Amino acid sequence: MTRPTGPAAGSPGPVGHGGVDRDAGRAIDGGVGRDADRGVGRDADRGLGRDADRGVGRDADRGVGRRTVLRAAVGVGVVAGLGGVLAGDASRQDPGPSGELRLATGEPTAFYAAFGRLFAAEIERAHPRLTCRVRTTAGSIANIELLRDGHADLALVLTDTARAAQGTGLFPRPVPLRALGRLYETYLQFAVRADSPVRTVADLAGRKVSLGAVGSGAALLGERLLNAAGLTPGTDVPVRHLRLADAAAAVRDGSVEGLLVAGGVPLPTLTDLDTDPGLRFLPLAGLLPRLGGRDGLAGSGLEEVPFPQGAYRGAGGVSTIGVSNLLVCRPGLPSAVVEALTRLLVLRATALVPENAVGAQFLDVRSLIGTGSVPLHSGAVSAYRALHG
Repeated sequence: MTRPTGPAAGSPGPVGHGGVDRDAGRAIDGGVGRDADRGVGRDADRGLGRDADRGVGRDADRGVGRRTVLRAAVGVGVVAGLGGVLAGDASRQDPGPSGELRLATGEPTAFYAAFGRLFAAEIERAHPRLTCRVRTTAGSIANIELLRDGHADLALVLTDTARAAQGTGLFPRPVPLRALGRLYETYLQFAVRADSPVRTVADLAGRKVSLGAVGSGAALLGERLLNAAGLTPGTDVPVRHLRLADAAAAVRDGSVEGLLVAGGVPLPTLTDLDTDPGLRFLPLAGLLPRLGGRDGLAGSGLEEVPFPQGAYRGAGGVSTIGVSNLLVCRPGLPSAVVEALTRLLVLRATALVPENAVGAQFLDVRSLIGTGSVPLHSGAVSAYRALHG
């Protein structure tokens, strides 16, 4: 197996909200090839979906085009001024970074996997000497575990889960992470059938719900939401942890009252349910200040967000909770590789938004650098300085 290669990382100093890593020059160990669904290592089968190749774009005509959802477009002048900076440009005679990357995403039909497939395609198009294997997983917690155990090089994670990885009971010890950038807003989507009597989370008392697959960020947040509503998971509310496709089937046949998922909007699986038998999305924003403790839910970088207009029929006028997600890596990923990937986040921004997305995207330089408590990798710092100064 070929390791991604490039010059040793430097330490350009802090940028934006994230800071800079000091040890990004350590070589990573291992890599994998293009066969995206082949397992690697002892955790290979953890959280993988059965339908990993099912696309997410089939409902693209129900949303707006990818170019309309970018929060800010990359300036033409910035792109025009970058002649020769991407590795592989003939004017520099630089063959660019090489090797194989493993990108941990999320459930097969969710936005993490959709973004991952788009990003991998752009990586291999721009840098023929790099290959990128997209791995579907249960979500944020599983992805951080894969990074920690050396089975992934890059991962998509919720900001609050990345924060927890820095030192909470969720992980036995802190997991070192470096960020390439903040990508888009993830929406907590708690849905019940439209014919359900449930109108609020508190109404779920005594009713069975799915709080997301084990290893997902939704599983962690779901229990906190129930607590915020005065309910004890497993006691007041029977809880199952199902993958999205299985949870949707359970809502359809009535074996669970509702499901929680964290993802972009609209999710094709929920769009199908919203059409038949119909869904009602529960308001969650009111729970933000009510969890208790020193920080509460609001202390995790969560915020009130309305569902975008037209996202779902059953979500009109509903405010939920949003949390940003990050593209992170192991600290030892070579700076040349990280710089090349970070440039793609900016320069190929419109190509990285799933076709049916209508939520907020952060794929511009000013927003990408807002990675909170997770420091930027020095390769990302170099890229953002070159692109934005």
